[in-house]
Amino acid sequence: MVFRIVFTETYNRSALRWLRRHPDLKSQYLKTLMLLEANPFHPSLRIHALNGKLQGLYSVSINLSYRITLELLIQEQDVILINVGSHDQVY
Repeated sequence: MVFRIVFTETYNRSALRWLRRHPDLKSQYLKTLMLLEANPFHPSLRIHALNGKLQGLYSVSINLSYRITLELLIQEQDVILINVGSHDQVY
């Protein structure tokens, strides 16, 4: 089962800013996106549901310091990207 990654306009702006600040992490970021598309539940992504004001969203890890928050719609096989940044920035 292949999932479809949906890039919102807001996410694209956030990702471009993040990539400008962290060009050294581009390959890790792209690998994370490829894994999300192939299998959002791959163990290396460390996907987990969020609580509180972000309830209904999920988080995956790019590395130990940076995360992508997303909405995962299993029924439609869509992965809608919400935000990218450090742990404190996305939470």
